[in-house]
Amino acid sequence: MECRVLSIQSHVVRGYVGNKSASFPLQVLGFEVDSINSVQFSNHTGYSHWKGQVLTADELHVLYEGIKLNNVHHYDYVLTVCDPVLGDHGSMYVPQNLYPVYKNKVVPVADIITPNQFEAELLTGKNISTQKDAVEVMDLLHAMGPDTVVITSSDLPPRLGDRFLVSLGSQRHVRPDGSRTTQRVRIEVPKVDAVFVGTGDLFAAMLLAWTHHHPNDLKTACEKTFSVMHHVIQRTISFAHELAGPGRRPSPPQLELRMVQSKADIEDPAIVTEATIIS
Repeated sequence: MECRVLSIQSHVVRGYVGNKSASFPLQVLGFEVDSINSVQFSNHTGYSHWKGQVLTADELHVLYEGIKLNNVHHYDYVLTVCDPVLGDHGSMYVPQNLYPVYKNKVVPVADIITPNQFEAELLTGKNISTQKDAVEVMDLLHAMGPDTVVITSSDLPPRLGDRFLVSLGSQRHVRPDGSRTTQRVRIEVPKVDAVFVGTGDLFAAMLLAWTHHHPNDLKTACEKTFSVMHHVIQRTISFAHELAGPGRRPSPPQLELRMVQSKADIEDPAIVTEATIIS
């Protein structure tokens, strides 16, 4: 059965971020994707210069109304970057007055959210110092609405050593009798000494795709999602260092994600990052 996604994100002419980072891998995995570009830039803002436009709410609404008038506005999923993008490492990315909009309007209608630790703590008002804290924070986020929560990065100590980051996920299901069950996972991801743009958009798209294909198995969905990320990033790093030359740090153009070259890994990723079930 055909599965359709409406992806409302930024767009760049050069490189992979926003819709360009999400649409291709979703299409590779069999999804029909309609894209609304909330921002259209020449390139992402990691470059020294960029030009382009930001659509207003009214302009976005006009585009959606055009789809609706033709009665082709029926979607299985809506993908946005309100995932929620609030900040990281103690600093806000967005104006303070947007915080209650995310907390009270965006998160309650989302099925899947992918906050980092700072964002999860901000939304719940609870600090994460232990894995038990993280579980409690994910439960609080479930109570706000989303059935799937993945804390993409945390400051928890990794068991595999300081070259890894700890991510955690939680997914609740309603049984036929109305009772609820929750699966929680922990996954340790290798750190990468490079700055990429577009990886968050790719991650959100892959988590959407793999939770669709494995709706009752968060462990497998996370393993495939993180493994795709690993393969794309490693291919990108190798190519960037080859272009930059020995001893030279790659530039933003050289670090553009090698998305098309990773098509086979997106379709059928070799599992390189395993998740463990936690209570």
